[in-house]
Amino acid sequence: MTDSENEKIKQQFREALDRKNHQHANPTAATAGDSKIHHTHGPADHKREFRRKSG
Repeated sequence: MTDSENEKIKQQFREALDRKNHQHANPTAATAGDSKIHHTHGPADHKREFRRKSG
């Protein structure tokens, strides 16, 4: 391959990478004070028991 062909291929890859990065960049996804966790699991009023296996 010649240098011009290599540069053309590199330019195509750069453009594809820019398109990919632009699609994933969402400025509204991470707003201040907003968490991805909206609900807790449930009441944590009991302590988990660990028992040995007998037998």
